[in-house]
Amino acid sequence: MSDKTIPIFLSAGDPSGDIAGYHLIQELIIRNDNLSFLGLGGSRMKAAGQEQLIEGSRLAVLGFWEVARKFMFFKRLINQAAVQIEKIRPRAVILIDYPGFNLRLAKRIKPLGIPIIYYVSPQVWAWGGKRIHQIRRLVNLMLLILPFEKEIYDKASIKNQFVGHYLLDDMDNRFIRSPYNPDSDLILLMPGSRSQEVQRMLPTMLETAARLNRDNRWRFAIAAVEGEIDYNSYLNEIEFPVQLVKGGTRELIAESRLVITSSGTATLETGIIGRPMIVIYKTGTLTYLIARHLVTLDKIALVNITAREKIVPELIQNRAVPKAIAGEAKRMLENKTLCLDIVRRLNEICERLETTGASARAAEAIMEYISC
Repeated sequence: MSDKTIPIFLSAGDPSGDIAGYHLIQELIIRNDNLSFLGLGGSRMKAAGQEQLIEGSRLAVLGFWEVARKFMFFKRLINQAAVQIEKIRPRAVILIDYPGFNLRLAKRIKPLGIPIIYYVSPQVWAWGGKRIHQIRRLVNLMLLILPFEKEIYDKASIKNQFVGHYLLDDMDNRFIRSPYNPDSDLILLMPGSRSQEVQRMLPTMLETAARLNRDNRWRFAIAAVEGEIDYNSYLNEIEFPVQLVKGGTRELIAESRLVITSSGTATLETGIIGRPMIVIYKTGTLTYLIARHLVTLDKIALVNITAREKIVPELIQNRAVPKAIAGEAKRMLENKTLCLDIVRRLNEICERLETTGASARAAEAIMEYISC
């Protein structure tokens, strides 16, 4: 740890949590530059000054079976984190999303009496009531990023504060509700940020693009991420041009006529920019069967969940096939009025997410625990 005198432990395990943690650390330092940060996170939290227990890329695992296969790894990591927390006695422990890990860590460290603050709520509205009872027992304060979550936590008598969505802090203002060009010829493919997602989603997206390419009207681009994913191994299988772009994802979204995206935070990011989209998702068969049994919602896209209605189409698992996706795409591409209406409704959702400054509001709430 640093020689600074006030330690804070943060735990984030996926790319979206890394974004939230990055901005939160920056805001906390503004309020007290004598803070030091230890824990789990990705490259952005590391760049903000967090000392990390392990390489962040090892944390991003999807699916029940995939997590089960790494059970011993996560068990040892929880133990390692708990030992460090007991050793350094941080002024607060801040958990960011990643509930399968973070709630187990919270249970382990609760007897230490250190304030536990949860930033970015687990999806309690999707998984039923079990987690809400865990949170009531374990968490001192919930910091919420989606407006409808406050009613859930108020009803459960859990101390909470709606701070707004951190993505608005991570975006240049020119992208927030940016003007839409219904005459653009760009169709953007967003297969996700993890190798598992790309492996499952990109071949289907490229087959869909091949069907749409028969019209000879569209350009295609892939929003790629830096790292070890071999995108060219997928592109070598196709016979039409697809641009591969690493970085500049938001510029691509803003330029697009239509986005075909994997489910996740990317749907909300696309919604904040205000672009018509088709949301697809595929996972392992076992994971899907377990989730279908447990999940109580009829929607999976964050943008639709936030809207409380299906503004954009979702094609999941067996429905996420090129013929069906291309059919939805053609329906949207051939109807400018429909696309403009989707953009209008997405802009309304963006307005509900509060203004920029979510990270500052979260930091202010946390400082009440750190300063006491």
